[in-house]
Amino acid sequence: FCLSITAWELFTGVFPPLNNNEWIEYFFEYKKIPEYKNINYGMTLSEFKIIFYWEYAHRLLARFVGLFTLIPLVIFSFKYSKTKYYSNKYYFIFLLICLQGLVGWYMVSSGLINNNDVSHFRLSLHLFLALFILSLIIILKLIVIQIIIGAFLSGLDGGLIYNTWPGMNGNFFPDDINLKDNLNFQIFNNVSIIQFLHRFNAYFLLFFVIILNYYFFKKSNEIKFIILFDIAILIQIILGVITLVSGVEIKYASLHQLGSIFVLSSYLLLFYKNSS
Repeated sequence: FCLSITAWELFTGVFPPLNNNEWIEYFFEYKKIPEYKNINYGMTLSEFKIIFYWEYAHRLLARFVGLFTLIPLVIFSFKYSKTKYYSNKYYFIFLLICLQGLVGWYMVSSGLINNNDVSHFRLSLHLFLALFILSLIIILKLIVIQIIIGAFLSGLDGGLIYNTWPGMNGNFFPDDINLKDNLNFQIFNNVSIIQFLHRFNAYFLLFFVIILNYYFFKKSNEIKFIILFDIAILIQIILGVITLVSGVEIKYASLHQLGSIFVLSSYLLLFYKNSS
């Protein structure tokens, strides 16, 4: 996760810098944080613009999501408040989206003073809220847990070790930990353990996917959605392995993160089509 915009800009920042002076001002503020001093020292303004636009696009999309939630909410509240179609649950969705923005800044702020990167705890919380909003009521435990562990792994740069598969340098368990490492809170900061959990949960999830396939192919005539889910799982596994053995090349890592949303969305579609 690369930082670039060092202020929350709740009501500003809708437009990117429009002249060279504004760019220099943003770049000057970026130079104050540890990520620049310890990782990107000497970065040019042109290079800064690349990471800036990634974060700017993320924030702009968040604003659109908020507006697309707020505007219909106001309209429905006035038009349908006295009909059977009205429900207060939509206010809950909007509050969750507002909370997601607050947690997003809470995450970013963790990388502005003492740390080179944002806190992986806060990064995972930000991702969890996004997935919870997407799922809302249905919390798909194994899929969500797998994505969250993946966020921990990303925040800790955990893909840079044990770049072999299926074993971890030839072993099922990582060889640089002991039993004591698994019995304290520091487990969530141990890169080797987090990578192992990410692998193990993937195998566990795959086991239940096989059972799910057995049920659908034996009991249901509507199999196109389970096939879509299977394709999402297969692509995600392949991307995960490629990301690992490539030493976490950014193009594969980004596709792997996008693939997690494809997996979750295809399962939600499968659930919806078979519960309606």
